[in-house]
Amino acid sequence: MELSQDTKNILGLQLPTDPRWVNLAEISLEAILTDHAYCEQKAATSCISLIQRYSDKAQLVKSLAPIVTEEWGHFRLVLQELEKRGLKLGRQRKDEYVNALLLFQAKGASPDAFFLDKLLTMAMIEARSCERFKRLSEGLNDTYMSKFYRRFMESEAGHYTLFIELAETYLPKEMVRKRWAEWLAHEAVIMQEMELRGDRIH
Repeated sequence: MELSQDTKNILGLQLPTDPRWVNLAEISLEAILTDHAYCEQKAATSCISLIQRYSDKAQLVKSLAPIVTEEWGHFRLVLQELEKRGLKLGRQRKDEYVNALLLFQAKGASPDAFFLDKLLTMAMIEARSCERFKRLSEGLNDTYMSKFYRRFMESEAGHYTLFIELAETYLPKEMVRKRWAEWLAHEAVIMQEMELRGDRIH
């Protein structure tokens, strides 16, 4: 699918990550890798859930099936990095950022609006992950880890545009564009209100 110009125009996050976050993450490398591993795991399982729920949507199934494999591969890469450094995969933590996004999903809405918000939630998580990985790739003092996160940044950039593409495939572009603008504004508020922590990807 070709990404429409309308889609390209509405993808930008409104609030960049505080530059201090990278310094905090560098101090808590074991914690940030643990959280990253679980983020990749949840991305894979979320795509599986979408495939199961919307199995009648052939393009969605076809597009998300390889993403499941890719995200699980990322999970394994982060596990390998932890093991290589003699670090342990800690416990999964409550993801306050994602929980805040979920509260914004349409409740009691039409099936189309509910479906759209499912896709846009995924797009938002991937977009912010991409932005965070970019920060890590540019701000870490460890050259190896900078390159490590550069790979993830490039992958996530393709993922978040895919969810917008899928939304435009099944729903009117005007509807997608309007709701994504609302998501962007809401996500900026979430970012302003959340505590700056170096042990979380989000």
